Amino acid sequence: MSKAAVLKVSKESVQKVDVFRNALYKEAEELMSGFLAQKITELDSFLKESCMNLTDLSSLHAELDIPIPDPPKKEDEEGSKMETDKEDNGDSKKEAPKCPFIKGNEKILALLNRVKPEVRILKEKCIMITTWIQHLIPKIEDGNDFGVAIQEKVLERVNTVKTKVEGFQTNISKYFLERGDAVAKASKETHVMDYRTLVHEKDEAIYAEMRSMLLDIRGFYVELYDIIRKNCEKITNPKGDEKPSMY
Repeated sequence: MSKAAVLKVSKESVQKVDVFRNALYKEAEELMSGFLAQKITELDSFLKESCMNLTDLSSLHAELDIPIPDPPKKEDEEGSKMETDKEDNGDSKKEAPKCPFIKGNEKILALLNRVKPEVRILKEKCIMITTWIQHLIPKIEDGNDFGVAIQEKVLERVNTVKTKVEGFQTNISKYFLERGDAVAKASKETHVMDYRTLVHEKDEAIYAEMRSMLLDIRGFYVELYDIIRKNCEKITNPKGDEKPSMY
């Protein structure tokens, strides 16, 4: 009969992991004792600022320094077919006016510089909470697994929040990509006013999205606080055979 394999772990490695675990437990305690409530208050104040409660979104519009071509003359319209024929024959086409350097929307960028850290911090806290709870899951054995089931439910919800936050980061990146495309089209097709309007629409859309992000982030912090506080005993002591503690 073959012997069970024995996993040898050095005493030094155990000590290093214990140091990390103790620091993790302390961070979790600080999260519940002050951080979550502080972030809820900060986000609530941010959402009440005038910059996040604009009613006239046209005030967000950034001036597009893209030359607007003169309307075509009547003879040009009549000769449009001839121009097309020339293009087909390889002759040069009349170029659109060249554009100078086009900056991003500074008002939107200023808000994004405040919103992006909030997204990043929440994502990092979700990772920390997940790691903390995983370290509290007891070894697998028969019986009395109700507390472990609660731990798994909390982990599931935290991972759901993390996935939604990652979606926020994707939406922010998507804004720059789509706005950049709209600006490029507006600078190339200078006679098409809809492309200019599209740029402004992208700015208005990301503004509304940022406000929704902040509302969701505040709500996620409230949810994390509530679900951990209500289930703290089962999370930290799933088997019920030890004194409940954040550590």
